[in-house]
Amino acid sequence: MRNLFLLFAIMPIIEIALLVQVGDIIGGWNTIALVLLSAFIGAYFVRREGVHTLRTAQQKMQSNQLPGQEMLEGLMLVVAGVLLVTPGFITDIFGLLLVLPPSRKLFAKKLKKHLSMQVVSGAGFQSHQFYQSSAQPRRSEEDVIEGEYQEKSDNDNNKRLD
Repeated sequence: MRNLFLLFAIMPIIEIALLVQVGDIIGGWNTIALVLLSAFIGAYFVRREGVHTLRTAQQKMQSNQLPGQEMLEGLMLVVAGVLLVTPGFITDIFGLLLVLPPSRKLFAKKLKKHLSMQVVSGAGFQSHQFYQSSAQPRRSEEDVIEGEYQEKSDNDNNKRLD
């Protein structure tokens, strides 16, 4: 929760302060041109890398492999696109890091490892919480399924076949 506050409250203030500083140094119109140029270049690179990642994922699926790495990289490219289109130099730097293949692959591997650790530790907690100490599953009213059935004899089946 604290990280979201930093992201949505503090980050824009830092970006605006940096834009003002750069505007004082190179001029306001040059700063705006630089921000627009970075957005267009970033959109081009995100599109190019996205197509490449999609092709790699399709090749893996055709060879019956799960494209987990490529899915994470695709998600990172979406985030990179948002960061590169957002006005500001700090977001452009982070977006550029997510667009460049070496750093994106490194971040994707670390994120994949982190997510797999979360799934493993989460699954262990769930299974430990779900079962009692005697390893018997707990029963509750939610586990009961009610329904109706009708028993048919073999004679009914033979009559239909004739």
